[in-house]
This record gives sequence, structure tokens and C-alpha cells, in this order.
Amino acid sequence: MSNDIFHTRREFLRGGLTLISAGATVPLFLDRTAWAMSGDPKDSPLVKHGPGGTNGKILVVLQMAGGNDGLNTVIPFENDRYYSARPKLGIKKKDVLRVNDQLGLNPEATGLKSLYDEGILSIVQGVGYPNPNRSHFVATDIWSTGDPTEATHNGWIGRYFDCTCSGHDRPDPKRGIAIAGEVPLAMQGERFSPVSFSTPDELTWRGPGARGSGVDAFHQLNRPHSKEKIADNAPRDEKSALAYLERMAMDARASAEEIQKAAGTGSKARRGGKRRRGRNALEGDLEMVRRMIRAGLDTSVYYVSLGGFDTHANQANQHNNLIRQLSDGVKSFVDGLRTDGLLDRVMLMTFSEFGRRVAENGSGGTDHGAAAPLFVVGGGVKAGIHGAHPSMAPGDLDRGDLKWNTDFRSVYATILDGWLKADSAKILNGKFAPLPLLKS
Repeated sequence: MSNDIFHTRREFLRGGLTLISAGATVPLFLDRTAWAMSGDPKDSPLVKHGPGGTNGKILVVLQMAGGNDGLNTVIPFENDRYYSARPKLGIKKKDVLRVNDQLGLNPEATGLKSLYDEGILSIVQGVGYPNPNRSHFVATDIWSTGDPTEATHNGWIGRYFDCTCSGHDRPDPKRGIAIAGEVPLAMQGERFSPVSFSTPDELTWRGPGARGSGVDAFHQLNRPHSKEKIADNAPRDEKSALAYLERMAMDARASAEEIQKAAGTGSKARRGGKRRRGRNALEGDLEMVRRMIRAGLDTSVYYVSLGGFDTHANQANQHNNLIRQLSDGVKSFVDGLRTDGLLDRVMLMTFSEFGRRVAENGSGGTDHGAAAPLFVVGGGVKAGIHGAHPSMAPGDLDRGDLKWNTDFRSVYATILDGWLKADSAKILNGKFAPLPLLKS
């Protein structure tokens, strides 16, 4: 056995060899090898669980990062207090895309409006939690962990994956995929870490010697019948470890290649395939997700994000543009799923760490708020408006912000119990009333 192979094995044992760009983003497939080889390899089999694949239900989580202005997303156009609080930012009644006689969508949300009219989009009103936090970082962590007390340090989706494995098994990282530069906390469990990348081209061997002997050693491991063999007189555990390492390296490479093949590589992946004039970055990311779903990857949760919602100044054009990107991206994604015959298997939910303050500020923007609406889209979704719009009466506000009337954990519980068929009480550390979001 060559020194390169020994060196590579030592890196595995330290957990230092990863299969993703920059190494620090998340330990992926080969991290399972390091974890498994810290004990007896035979005690750490691969998890064979297929909630995604060709038949299972799939959840897509779309983060609207920065704190989306819910009042200019779902607009109470018949409420005079809305226009009094927002003399410059208020969306004119004539421009609102009406969904009923009181509420309407931002005029740039034409795609979302069409999905609502088709009966596959639900609007959940006044979503929040007790004692809301107005810090981006803390509020995002609260939504990610599903714990307003801040006592939990792993994600609600990660715990979902933790609960699907048994004994000492670790869930296959490919079961959750995040299109992100950093791994979302929501996807991290005690034992589960997802695949995370901005473009599939990043799914390559990264580690010491990545351009030289180290990467050669990695490729050697993918050729278990190569000339590099362990000596016949080597200890049994050494032979067992090498054999296991070879199997895991082959699995890692196959998994990476499977994702790359499904999502596309290079500019094809970033643009979501054929270039369409006006396509935005979110559309490209959701198109990658659609490709992976269509390819039948064994993935049950995908995570994408759209940033820029921290609109403290000059909000009008910026926010409208963001809503247009969101709306166009989701509409294109849904249309593609419908074409593929997959719409009934996929649900997409949006969230943002908080809403914005009711009153506009002196800079033409809005400051950090509390409760806000979110969207749930899919063939299995019961369309409509769920929950009442929060009161805008001065005495009903929380320090100038809308009060919540729908606990975000009820949204999670509905999706976990009704869509992913998991035990929400175990995952959320409590029972939360489900919402009528799903078709029976």
C-alpha cells in the first residue's frame, strides 16, 4: 500500500477529507467514512432509505433572507391604517392583485397570483412566535431550530432526518440538498449533514494535496482492483479498514457524479439549462432542484434562498424587484414540475426571519418587525388564506409591529405530519395544532 493511500486514510480518520468546495462548508459523503472508521466499519452500514426517489413526497424550503416586508407582499388594501402608516410606500389600491375583497398581492407577484387562482397556493397570515426577536441572526436561528427559547442548537429539518435513522446509522447526506454557499442551520441535525453547494461543479475532492498526490490517492481508492494493495501480512483491521474506505470512496464519487448529472454542471447548472431572457438567479437554483427531482435523486428536502429583503432604505423598487424574482422563480418551478408530472409530489414553502415594522421610516424603507405571511405551494396544497390578517390598530401592535396569530411551528407540524409523514411532536419537542393547508 503506497504512502499516498496511507496519507489519505489518515486524513479520513481525522475527518479532514471532504467532498465539497472549501472543505469548511460541510463534511459530505466522505465524512461518513471518517465517522464510521472511528469505530468498527462493519458497525456503520450505509443508510438505505428512499423518501425521495421516484415516489416519495418532497419538500422545498425557500428562505427570503433579510426580513420580508409582509405588508407590501400581502396587502390589506381596504385598511386605512395601512396607507396612514405608509404614505410613500403603500401600494396603491388600484395596483393590488386582489385575492379577496380585503387582501391582495404585490403587483409584481403575477406568478404567485396565477398559482393562487389555479388553486395550488396558500397564504398563511400573521406567522410568528411568542416574544419575537428582531435580530437577523437570532431570529433566523429560531426559525431554523424551531425553538423560540433558543435552547436547541440543531435544525428542525436536520432532526427530521435524524429521526429517520436507527441505531448507529447516519442518514445519507444526499437525502437533503441545499443550494447555498453555507450549510443552513435548519438542515443540520445531530447526525445528519446535508449536501450543500452553490453549483454542482463544487462537488469535487478537496483536501491536502488536491492538485497532486492526494487526489491521485483518492482516485486510487475508487479503483479497488488497482495495483495498490495492502500487504498480505497486514493486520486484519488494517485490511478491513482499507476495504471499507474503498467502498465509501466509491460511494462518495458515485453520489457526487449522480448529483452533477442530475443538476447539470457549469453554466448549464447556474442558468438552469437553456437560457431564457430575464431568468433570475432564484429561477436558476429552482431549475436545478427541478432537474434533481426529475432525475429521481433519493432526496426528500431541498433548500434554496433569495436574499436582499433587509430594506431599511429606498425600499419601493428594491422590494418590488425581489417579489418579482420570487414570483417568477416559483411560477417557473411549478410550471416545470407540472410538465414533468411531478407537481403532486412536491411542496414548496417560503419563510423569512421576521416581517417589517408597520410604519415606514424616514429613509423610504421599513425597519425590523415581527409577524408576516408565508406561502405554501404545490399540487397537494389546499389553496386559500389561512389565519386572520393581524390587526393594525395602535393598541394591538407589539412595539409598532404586527402581532403573530399563527405559530410557525404549526406550519412545520402540518408539513412534518401531513406531508413528510414524520412525528412532529418528537421533532419539535411539543405538539402544535396543524393547519388546514393540505388536501385530504
